This record gives sequence, structure tokens and C-alpha cells, in this order.
Amino acid sequence: MIRFALRFIGLLLLAFAFILVIYDGTKSIAANNLYFTSVRTLWELINAGSLQSLRPLLSAYAGGVLWDPVMIGVLAAPACTLLGGFGILFILLGRRKKPLIGYARP
Repeated sequence: MIRFALRFIGLLLLAFAFILVIYDGTKSIAANNLYFTSVRTLWELINAGSLQSLRPLLSAYAGGVLWDPVMIGVLAAPACTLLGGFGILFILLGRRKKPLIGYARP
């Protein structure tokens, strides 16, 4: 059941990543310029208040190192690559184990 849930979440994340690729592609063609939706833009569209409340939480730890180089880099990344990466990770976590060759399983 857990493997099914992990694979299902992974497929949903890959579907959302594909939708973002199509959205960015059509926007790039229409603007005649390369355009990527950043994680920050997507997060602000979904829930802007949670992004603003996350900054004081992360800035308090490790002298602000968690917010400035780490989280700023994540928020500047294209959303389709982040969603696609997490989708692949969830699918790999939910895959079936390969049978051992030459060994009998009890």
C-alpha cells in the first residue's frame, strides 16, 4: 500500500511538471523569449503567506545560512525540474524490489 501511494504521488508530481513544461513552452513561444516558472512564483500563486512565514523560521537556524544560499537557490530554480525530480524520486522509492537470481526467498 505504501509503494502504491509513493508511485501515485510520484506520477502526480510528474504530471504537474509536464503541465508546467507545456505552460512555460507556450509562454516562451508567445513571448519569443525563454521563460521558466520559478519555484517562488509557483509557491506565491499557491500560498504566499506560508512563504513569508517560512523565512523567519529558517533564518533563525545556522546563522541564516539555511535561508540565504540554500533556500534562495531552491526558490530560483525552475519549478518543472524540482517537481520532476521529486516525482522521479517518489517513483523510485515505490518500485518493486528486483528478485534475487539464484536465491530462494522464504
